[in-house]
Amino acid sequence: MDLELSDDQRALRDSVRDVLERECPPSLVRRVIEEGKGTEELWARMVELDWPALTIAEEDGGIGLGFVELAVVAEELGRVIAPAPFLATAAQFVPAIQGAGSPDQRRRFLGAVARDGTVGSLAVAEPSGSWDVADVTTTAVRDGGAWVLTGEKRFVFDGARADELVVAARVGDTTGDDGIALFVVPQSAVRSEPLQDLDASRQYAAVVLDAVRVDEDRVLGEPGEAGAVLRRVVDEATAALAAEIVGTCQAIFDIVHTYVGEREQFGVKIGSFQAIKHKLSNMFVALESARATTYFAALTVAEDDERRPLAIATAKASVADCQRLLAQEGIQCLGGIGYTWEHDMHMYVKRVKVAAAMFGSGAVHRARVAQMIGLGGAAAGA
Repeated sequence: MDLELSDDQRALRDSVRDVLERECPPSLVRRVIEEGKGTEELWARMVELDWPALTIAEEDGGIGLGFVELAVVAEELGRVIAPAPFLATAAQFVPAIQGAGSPDQRRRFLGAVARDGTVGSLAVAEPSGSWDVADVTTTAVRDGGAWVLTGEKRFVFDGARADELVVAARVGDTTGDDGIALFVVPQSAVRSEPLQDLDASRQYAAVVLDAVRVDEDRVLGEPGEAGAVLRRVVDEATAALAAEIVGTCQAIFDIVHTYVGEREQFGVKIGSFQAIKHKLSNMFVALESARATTYFAALTVAEDDERRPLAIATAKASVADCQRLLAQEGIQCLGGIGYTWEHDMHMYVKRVKVAAAMFGSGAVHRARVAQMIGLGGAAAGA
């Protein structure tokens, strides 16, 4: 595998970075956090630039690029903690439709994303907090020419503003990956409520399905046989989120690097102190390790490599370690100013802290790695 970005991928990165520096300054993020305004304008700009259509096939109205390009964009969005439903739509909803949908469904739902900027999301986790496919308990019962869904989903990315939700449910008296079905449920059919959490720059929601009827043409694939597809979709969503966390950690590192190069104590820059140099060195090593494992994981997705589950679990564990170190040292290096609302650091720290818990914590994925390489023990629930 070639872990270096191609010329086209670097050009994509640079163009996305240029746009986000203009369109998504920290002041916009603060406006979203404090007033709940600004997300729609940023999303409209992304749609105008065809970003949601990045990995949608050309025959379905998209651009037809691959997962590495998606990771590149996700990292840049993480760098500015963009408060827009890009990951929910492009890294969760789109892969679910691509993986399980019929040609007609792909044209219908993905075409709406590419053409109109339809916001989609994926609803898997439930009140137990687990992202494991085997832990899905939401039920789907056939009723004539439709299906009736009952259950509750939690931690749905942009779940209260998404136009469409891909909901995972269980058919019949089944366990494990057997009996899993995927349904495209319109927002109007569910009851959703934004969750109050540490990171107010991104909306997470609880979604209640109270005997929701879903027509047959909104069932993705064969009901009861979507377990393997859903595992792959969750893996892809995890890898994209890891790339975003890398971008946010890079922003934290850059803030600290700039600050210690300007702040003076005892007549000298504090960046000249050996203790500060040690901190920055450790932060840089952790960041580069997280970036390398994340892009390797992205390549395994792009090339359909059999090492994909192990690579993604390794990447998520690595970025979790990275954010823990950078969040702690980032605030400490800034001293008192790092704890204030007026400084931007808290926005980045809150984003990585919440993101690190989504799709399984570092501990969960470390347990998965141990299981997959034969060290024993079952992977813990998310």
